[in-house]
Amino acid sequence: MSQIDNTLIKVRARLRERDIKLWEEPYYFEGVGSIESEMERLSQEMSTDLGISVSNCQCALSEMQDGALRKLAAAKEFTETGLATFNVRCVEGRGGTSQMMEIKCSMNGLGSDLQDTVAQRLKVSGGSNIKIISAGRIISGQQSLSSQGLKNNQQLMVVVGQRGNEAAGTALYDRIQKIREDVLLIVESDRRFLEIEDQDGNPVFLPQAETHTLLTALSFSEKARAAMSREEYDLALLLLLEGDEYFSRCNTAFLEAVDNYALINLDIVWCYLCLKNITQLPDAQRRLEICEKNFRRTYGENLDHFKEPNSSERALIMRLHLLQGVVLFHMNRRDAAYERLEMAGAALADLKVSPDLLQQMVDMGFEVSDARVALRATSGQIDRAVDFITEREKNLNDVRKKSLQVRKVNHEINREEWVCPRSVCRLMDMGYEQQLVVEALRRTKNHLDRSIDLLQNEADELRANLSATLPADEALLTTLQQLGFSLDTSRAALETNSNNMEAAIQFLMRSLTTETELLNIIEAMTRLLDYQGPSGSQSASPTLIQSILDQAKAEMESYKAFERLYEDVIDSSIVYLDLPLIQEEQILIEYRNLLER
Repeated sequence: MSQIDNTLIKVRARLRERDIKLWEEPYYFEGVGSIESEMERLSQEMSTDLGISVSNCQCALSEMQDGALRKLAAAKEFTETGLATFNVRCVEGRGGTSQMMEIKCSMNGLGSDLQDTVAQRLKVSGGSNIKIISAGRIISGQQSLSSQGLKNNQQLMVVVGQRGNEAAGTALYDRIQKIREDVLLIVESDRRFLEIEDQDGNPVFLPQAETHTLLTALSFSEKARAAMSREEYDLALLLLLEGDEYFSRCNTAFLEAVDNYALINLDIVWCYLCLKNITQLPDAQRRLEICEKNFRRTYGENLDHFKEPNSSERALIMRLHLLQGVVLFHMNRRDAAYERLEMAGAALADLKVSPDLLQQMVDMGFEVSDARVALRATSGQIDRAVDFITEREKNLNDVRKKSLQVRKVNHEINREEWVCPRSVCRLMDMGYEQQLVVEALRRTKNHLDRSIDLLQNEADELRANLSATLPADEALLTTLQQLGFSLDTSRAALETNSNNMEAAIQFLMRSLTTETELLNIIEAMTRLLDYQGPSGSQSASPTLIQSILDQAKAEMESYKAFERLYEDVIDSSIVYLDLPLIQEEQILIEYRNLLER
């Protein structure tokens, strides 16, 4: 941040305190313009009052007066014509404003109209490739500006890739579109690739729609974190805002119980700062408040968990305090900013890890992220750090083994009427049959006590309403065997799906666990089509073979999407805690220096 920005913050705050309006008399007269003598006199006063040079005060006052007059003119134009004015800041991927511009557009127009106008000014082809951020939300091209809450004279942010490089900008949006397609494809694949766990490895089960929404949000967050590690903050911010949109659709009670929502808000504000975009200051303040509130709910009102020497999460609270200090500085709340920055500085000093110790652990075969978190949690003691990682991995594996039965039940249950797998296992452990348990929980909407009452007192009625399992149709069974599927798997597929061949094939495709198995199916079905199907009286039709081939290819695409999506994502349950803190230290020094001036 420049010294002139620092001066602007101080002068603007003092003008508000004294209720001085630079667009009114005696500093400005309609038809005459700015009154230089009054502006010079005010500069002298401000210089003495704030300890800033007269020339810097003059520059700041002149800039603020010009800005105020532009806003008044824009307000008048909006009242008379309905044409809104937006102040658009274009930022580059690794930080810094590449261009500031004023854009005019009707509030009744669509977001796509604004995108097209910005694209024309930037000399970029295709407004659909322009992503405009307003108050922490990506503007939709299909909705009107007014319906999305935009206001006249609002500050907007546009991520433009590399300045003067249209191909780079287009490539950025193409990457985002491809990531979005992969995320949605994987999440819709019946959760064979992704499952939700808490930080201890326990499975988290939610209704199907909510599971899809949360998995989508978390996938965008993971991909964004990988981009942040490469300092691609433009890509990261857009992915985080996509994820934030899905988080906002989740059940509020669930979001309040976990820290994922806190983390995405923290990451968004970090990207704002790294992109040097203070126009989103109100949104940054709101998000940090959400983050701190969530942390207090999760880790205790006084955040005592973060104060423990072996707390792995201390790096998160350090970044929170740093960002709070920066936001408070830009609000000219300097005493409060100083307090937060001091808290961040104290935490940073405790969190520093010796590069030599880190390298020793890497040489021992540990991942950098695991080693850094472990060393911080053990005050730099290598033996304890090794034990920390080993014990954590053992605990995760133990928890996952214990939850295998719960996960199995979860996959067997018909997801159209969601039943809590934990409740199923609990009631089965009490001696009740699985089919009766599932039926009871469905009827009571997962109320455990009422389900027990049904099982104890109305078991016969529950049993009478169970659907009978049809035996596998022998003709269909033979057909599936001729197509190369095993007898047992084919029988299970048909009986599970009441001899519905289409559903049985889908069942068989999703029972394949490797790409090799899928490739074998694709090759086999391709050969059968070339020879017009297998021989025998029960031969499958070309239509059926083509259906299997299409589903196998779709499954293969899901595997490829998963590989693409997670090729740069570190497979570690604690990677979100691994903040190198190099940039944090630089920012801390910068803002401490600004406060001292």
